[in-house]
Amino acid sequence: MAESQLPDDRVIVERLKKELAKSEPSRRRRIVEKFVLAALGSIPWIGGFLSAAYEYKAEEGTLQQDSLQTQWLEEHQEKISALRVTLAEIQSRFQSLGPEIEDRIQSQEYLNLVRKAFRTWDEADTEEKRRYVANLVTNAAGTRVCSDDVVRLFIDWIDLYHEAHFAVIREIYQYPGSTKFDIWSAVYGDTPREDSAEADLYRLLIRDLSTGGVIRQERDTNALGQFLRRRPQKTGVRRQAPSTTESAFENTKPHVLTELGKQFVHYTMNEVVTRLREDAERSGG
Repeated sequence: MAESQLPDDRVIVERLKKELAKSEPSRRRRIVEKFVLAALGSIPWIGGFLSAAYEYKAEEGTLQQDSLQTQWLEEHQEKISALRVTLAEIQSRFQSLGPEIEDRIQSQEYLNLVRKAFRTWDEADTEEKRRYVANLVTNAAGTRVCSDDVVRLFIDWIDLYHEAHFAVIREIYQYPGSTKFDIWSAVYGDTPREDSAEADLYRLLIRDLSTGGVIRQERDTNALGQFLRRRPQKTGVRRQAPSTTESAFENTKPHVLTELGKQFVHYTMNEVVTRLREDAERSGG
């Protein structure tokens, strides 16, 4: 069936594949099509959307404009458009990486990452998460800082964590050694009561990221990278036990990203890494 004879929404997908590859040589075109098909094939509603759109075209004379089917199609039409923009941006960034990535992006290992990543992209409810997925897919093609197993873990982190978690990660990345008070002040401003919902939420964020292996308290290491035990200071004076628990906004213990947390930032938060690098270059650092 010629493209002009296809239902309008089938044309969207066909044109999507062709437009992304039309300026590429034949080998690169086949590679890009593999990538696009892996991304589209991972999103379960694509087939249902095309089928429903075709049926709607055939029956639109009998359907009310405010029907549930109409609303569903309109919502997914918006997602199709967003998906098109994301895929086009990734493909454009592939071009800047050069031909040396071609073997990588057509490998089954990489295409499996693409499928997993775009399932997360589809389920993401914010533009921020979708941007992180796009960054990760691009960087996983052009760099091998860590293994594909770790990249899959990073995809899980994007799915698992909330934007509030990412705000804490960004702050610690930009300012290593920040205390919990520093982080809260930079992200949220005034400090609330210790028994407030805000304090409870903040404790949860820090606990999630700490137990998840993304952040930790700063600690000294020896020449082998082994963490040194903290030795209690002996003052000779017996101190009375404090009457309150440690504050959610404690201001003496510095926090840093773990090495895994740093890799996560480099794979997903390009804009943060680039901005800091540009700031350092301007300051002569």
